[in-house]
Amino acid sequence: MTDFLPKDVQEGLDAARKRDLRRRSRLRVLAGDEVYPILRFWGTGFALDADQVQHLRGLVDIYDGGRHLWQSLIVASGVEAGELICTMKRSTAAQDRAPLDYVRDEDAPVGYLPRT
Repeated sequence: MTDFLPKDVQEGLDAARKRDLRRRSRLRVLAGDEVYPILRFWGTGFALDADQVQHLRGLVDIYDGGRHLWQSLIVASGVEAGELICTMKRSTAAQDRAPLDYVRDEDAPVGYLPRT
């Protein structure tokens, strides 16, 4: 068996693989006003389609559908096999409320009743 494929066949297979990854993934990157689908995601980075974006760097937001998951700082990106590989320096989980400046006692009351 040979490992060589004609160029047009290889390009067709690569395009089909990217289309399948893009369709399956719900993860998206919001960079400024642009939104890009994430093809693959791992703990220290993710891969985007290199045809859609050539370079990505800086602070981005990562969403799963409409749910905000992380705010990440991209420090390096490079193209490998048609994918833009982005490396994250930090990734902070998104919160739905502001962080507290103090330690909340577990036995503290949930609310106070007004005096009558």
